[in-house]
Amino acid sequence: MDHELGTPYLRLEREGVVAWCVIDRPAARNALTAAMYYGIKRAVRLVNTDPDLGGLVITGVGDVFAPGGDLGGRTEAGEAPPDDIGHEVLPFLAIRDSNAPVVAAVNGICQAGGLLIAMMADIAVASDQATFRVPELLRGIPDATYAAALPAHVGVAVARDLLLSGRRFDATEAQRIGLLSRVVPHDDLRRAATEAAHQVMQTAPAARAQVKRMLNERYGNIDYQTMFWALDHSPEPREGMRAFMEKRPPSWVATPGAATPDERP
Repeated sequence: MDHELGTPYLRLEREGVVAWCVIDRPAARNALTAAMYYGIKRAVRLVNTDPDLGGLVITGVGDVFAPGGDLGGRTEAGEAPPDDIGHEVLPFLAIRDSNAPVVAAVNGICQAGGLLIAMMADIAVASDQATFRVPELLRGIPDATYAAALPAHVGVAVARDLLLSGRRFDATEAQRIGLLSRVVPHDDLRRAATEAAHQVMQTAPAARAQVKRMLNERYGNIDYQTMFWALDHSPEPREGMRAFMEKRPPSWVATPGAATPDERP
């Protein structure tokens, strides 16, 4: 079923009425190309239109869930990149607004766009081995989805901490601060994610959609105009991405070596 998603680096597998979208690009530590982002959005559309499917679980391979976008800007052979490279490529709002239940099974490293996927899912179930980070400002990216969504999950003070420091934190802290709701032993992740999807599927779909609409109003406005203007015109994202690829601190870091993240962002 991979061809339906436009990239060989997403696997779509059926398990009864639940589809599993597996992020499978281990050579690049599951970094998401534009085609992969759009492929996740296609998976959400598919589960909402296929009468044989009732829910979607998104997960990754190995020790990585998803680390966000591929900062090298690479595309891979066999991919069908979307024509629009703006915010319409991103799957976050499609996940948030999906009528069919969407569950994130967070199996490992989860940050940047990967963490947004988990946050926008109806339920995020994390392995006790998962780790998290919000690194966008380390790359010079004024991320609009985080600015709107993170305070709604964790409050303004914690959102400031996570966004402005870019620090890493573990699954226990992620659950404690309300970033996600469920943490399970690593070997129990698949069962727990399947159970979560079936739990949501027990609720009445029309009523569920209305409740989700009311919940989602708490996110407020998502200022994609500012974000994509910066990506197109500000020197900071270009310098942040170049510094990451060259494994050096970006130019705005005064002390050499003060910010040398070792994970893809």
